[in-house]
Amino acid sequence: MKSILKEITLGLLLAAGPSQSITHAAVPVGSVASTSATAQVVSAGERFLATLDPATRAKAQFAFDDERQKTRWSNLPTGIFERSGVRMGDLTPAQRKSAMELLATTLSKRGYEKVVNIIEAEETLNTKGASGKLVFGRDEFYISFLGTPSPTQPWILQFGGHHLALNITIFGEHGILTPSHTAAQPATFVLNGKTIRPLGAENDKAFALIQALSADQQKKAILGFKMRDLVLGPGNDGKTIQPEGIKGSELKPEQQAMLLDLASEWANIIHEDAAKARMAEIASTISDTWFAWSGPTESGSAAYFRVQGPTVVIEYAPQQMGGNPTQHIHTMYRDPLNDYGKKLMGK
Repeated sequence: MKSILKEITLGLLLAAGPSQSITHAAVPVGSVASTSATAQVVSAGERFLATLDPATRAKAQFAFDDERQKTRWSNLPTGIFERSGVRMGDLTPAQRKSAMELLATTLSKRGYEKVVNIIEAEETLNTKGASGKLVFGRDEFYISFLGTPSPTQPWILQFGGHHLALNITIFGEHGILTPSHTAAQPATFVLNGKTIRPLGAENDKAFALIQALSADQQKKAILGFKMRDLVLGPGNDGKTIQPEGIKGSELKPEQQAMLLDLASEWANIIHEDAAKARMAEIASTISDTWFAWSGPTESGSAAYFRVQGPTVVIEYAPQQMGGNPTQHIHTMYRDPLNDYGKKLMGK
């Protein structure tokens, strides 16, 4: 079984499926070199910080041990939640380009495209709410640092806004993306004649997996109650939940491969070196990783699912508050042992 999973993991890491995404103009989309990922991320961080004047840089940087800033992130829009850091709309075009280049370097090509598409979905909401207080769009994303970009000392890059919160801990050659929140509203939209689905692969792979289970397996996987939102979303750091659904050891090898492939949609957001290590970690405990489902199993329906193992918790939750829930999706990605790199810090 271990050799089979090793082959499955390698295949998933090397596979690069078709993309339904776009990029910001003049921003390179690519991965960092496999031999110097951390060095390139650090260099990109230093270049961005060098574009800032002292006052703006002071807004962007926090102490590495600033627990309030570290854990104070949200999926809520401007007007409800006030973020710290530097607002993208307050940057010059050159500074903004440098910030996006930092993201492109820190993330994989697929991960960067996913993030850009989430931002573009947000731009479609770029109108004020009925109260006149809610503000949406590309300008309402913030970037901040805990600590200073370093090839040897730990530091954290935070980037987020409405429907996006990335917490990326860099410590030597380690890159930790948890906890991070990715979401989309609308979940499907058309831009420049192309249909964009920021979280389309997550949705499609999950439905393919639940439909690949036998009737008996589905009985175990499908929860006997309706899930309406994330259990471990923003504001729930350090909390745990009991595993539910069907355990990985009860899945066939090809079903385990599908479960691992589903998890890759979150694990592969970060640059390839870190993603490869993360995928190997998740694969090593795939037999102890659970898959839970709540809702219809027909593709295109609104359904909640969870992937939960010793080192990973992934949630996908259509929002059930009016309108079409399939057009408003929240997801959460955590590592109960290593959020914010705490395992690497010996915590």
